[in-house]
Amino acid sequence: MGERFVCTLRVPKKGHYMPNFWQTLRERGVRMNQHISREVLDAILKGIDEAIHVVDLTGTTIYYNDVAANHDGLKANEVVGKQLLHAFPALNSQSSTLLRVIHSSKPILNETQVYVNIHGKRIETVNSTYPLYVDGELVGAVEIAKDYTRLKAISDKLLHLQSRMFTPQQKGKKATQHLYTFDNLITLNKELMEIKNHAKKLASSPSPILVFGESGTGKELFVQAIHEASAVTKGPFITQNCAAIPEALLESILFGTTKGSYTGAVDRPGLFELADEGTLFLDEIHAMPPELQAKLLRILEDGELRRVGSVKSKTVHVRVIAAMNIHPKKAIEKKLLRADLYYRLNVLTFELPPLRKRKEDILYLTNYFIGQYNNLLGKQVQGLSKQAEFIFLNHSWPGNVRELKHTLEYMMNLCEESKLTENHLPIILKQKNEECPKMNSSSLREKMMKLEQELIQQALENSEGNINKAALFLQIPRQTLQYKIQKHNITAAENSAND
Repeated sequence: MGERFVCTLRVPKKGHYMPNFWQTLRERGVRMNQHISREVLDAILKGIDEAIHVVDLTGTTIYYNDVAANHDGLKANEVVGKQLLHAFPALNSQSSTLLRVIHSSKPILNETQVYVNIHGKRIETVNSTYPLYVDGELVGAVEIAKDYTRLKAISDKLLHLQSRMFTPQQKGKKATQHLYTFDNLITLNKELMEIKNHAKKLASSPSPILVFGESGTGKELFVQAIHEASAVTKGPFITQNCAAIPEALLESILFGTTKGSYTGAVDRPGLFELADEGTLFLDEIHAMPPELQAKLLRILEDGELRRVGSVKSKTVHVRVIAAMNIHPKKAIEKKLLRADLYYRLNVLTFELPPLRKRKEDILYLTNYFIGQYNNLLGKQVQGLSKQAEFIFLNHSWPGNVRELKHTLEYMMNLCEESKLTENHLPIILKQKNEECPKMNSSSLREKMMKLEQELIQQALENSEGNINKAALFLQIPRQTLQYKIQKHNITAAENSAND
């Protein structure tokens, strides 16, 4: 949602219930682009599963849906038509997000609000509040709230399950998780091979690591491989996507809670404590609120953490690995990532290249995944047809290796022939193929021969001229590789490949 919450309503006719706000709109003769009756609007808003509360410029409630009433432990008639501070006497002009937005004309996003209703019940919500404009004129404020108490309960259950996975008795024992190693990161790409070798050498370091690259490039696989090659491989490996948890809950999930820090809170460790003597992988770290990034920075600096609501600090020994799907410098420019946290994480940094920059890996990975799905599905597919190969090599793969794998999974399930063809493509790739002009057979052959030559040269270079190793890379017999070397007249490779 943007800076403004724009209202387009048709003012009700006489005889309908009309608070002063709606009467004012009618008297001003407001003309709207869309004509929606009050009854239709009510029906729409009642179908939304989030609490909605609207007030006019005087702070009087003009709309309050059933979800909001349930959150607040009230009935709608106890709030609608009443001044906000009368319905919620525990609030004031500073603590009420609605009144603050009316005063400032600026939105407030994802702010926790704690208050006591008129029946003495303590309420905790997470609110996003927006100024409400009609024809460019501020007329009130609208608030969308989530039940913080329920979200806290979900967070507690999550932490409880995770704490059971990593009990103190497990310290020093190998975790039961099945994690990837560097052997699972297969590639013919020289740049990615160098990144793998570099990561193997640095895996034993306790320093934090930052990994970035487009979605689907294999960041989590890469991070798991680092953990498996590290000195803390026997410790826990815990993953948390920072964008998957509401901001208001992320702090308690990461740092733990102390009894009494909020309603129903108990003493419970957070992910940092659960990952002690192991690795904590924080994915999409740029989605973490700036204030939590500052707290993370302090832990990285001195290893001291403090649970939510606690005055005591505790030392933890955790290898922190963070990942991002955008470039860190762009994240800093957009104020998504604190510069000081980036500089702390930037000690060991890896950028994983997208698949479109690893052309030699497209068919290599394709054959690898086909082999996997042959075993899984009990099939004997022998590869791609020439046209399918052409399509694969000319597709940009915006979803990277993940997209390639899922595409092949779809095709393998569909295929009943010996090879995957353009007829087995998912609908989007099939449509793209139909829109593109067909290549004539000679042009296709030329491109395939050129690609084969490039793949052979790359394999020989990566294996330092060793034909046996190059053949293993390419997954073809040695004799076949020697024949193709002669066929393509790769003289440099012939001279250097005599093993």
